[in-house]
Amino acid sequence: MRIDVVSLFPAMFDAICDHGITARALARGLWSLGRWNPRDFTHDAYRRVDDRPYGGGPGMVMLAEPLAAAIAAAGEASRAATGETATPHRIFLSPQGRPLTHDRVVELARLPALILLAGRYEAVDQRLIDTRIDEEICIGDFIVSGGELPAMMLIDAIVRMLPGAVNDDESVLRESFADGLLDCPHYTRPEVFESLPVPEVLLSGHHANIARWRRERALELTAARRPDLIERARAEGRLDAHDERWLARHARPAGQGGVPGEVEGRPEPGPVGNGDEKPL
Repeated sequence: MRIDVVSLFPAMFDAICDHGITARALARGLWSLGRWNPRDFTHDAYRRVDDRPYGGGPGMVMLAEPLAAAIAAAGEASRAATGETATPHRIFLSPQGRPLTHDRVVELARLPALILLAGRYEAVDQRLIDTRIDEEICIGDFIVSGGELPAMMLIDAIVRMLPGAVNDDESVLRESFADGLLDCPHYTRPEVFESLPVPEVLLSGHHANIARWRRERALELTAARRPDLIERARAEGRLDAHDERWLARHARPAGQGGVPGEVEGRPEPGPVGNGDEKPL
């Protein structure tokens, strides 16, 4: 897969090229990265890439012309590298975009190439967005200083979906959101930490019971923290009869006291994850 990024700070992307799963996948030839600085496509002595907004207001707006030229150069280089004839799918990381989901990440990982625009300043000229961007994506309801970090998060999410990027492909299938639910809690040695033991079922060696325990803990955690995901999983047919029976017995419906989706008789599960997941 080929990914090109248009950014005023292309060196920021050294992080994903030099560390972690994305670096290993890059070394294995599973993906490649092209970087394009719009300042290289300006024609004035100051290499200006922004100007004041028409109509007044705070901040500066990124100019359409250098961005358009950078995107065009990225597209040409991508087609030469991949042999594709079509323009790569062009994404602008923007607070106005649709929220990024795991399902969308899986879809994007199937594409041969992407161009990512990481904006800066107050905004990007809307005419550039209207004519050069195919999709706007938002990674969360908060603001950061520029689109580079969201772009790197998107790249990381996509690259780990590529076959061979993660050493254990099954771990990708078991992560949060992979089946529409949050992931279950995980434990490792020692068996007792500060008087807290590992759940006995995980030491039993009974694979069916372990799988059921993990599924129920995923349901429990999702119902407590993200009841919207339970409704989505139900609408998509991802919950089986056993899941529904468990939820009917243990999850408190909205309007019957407490918090919607709260799990009756249990405190909300503690922190989970393996340090690899950063849902936003």
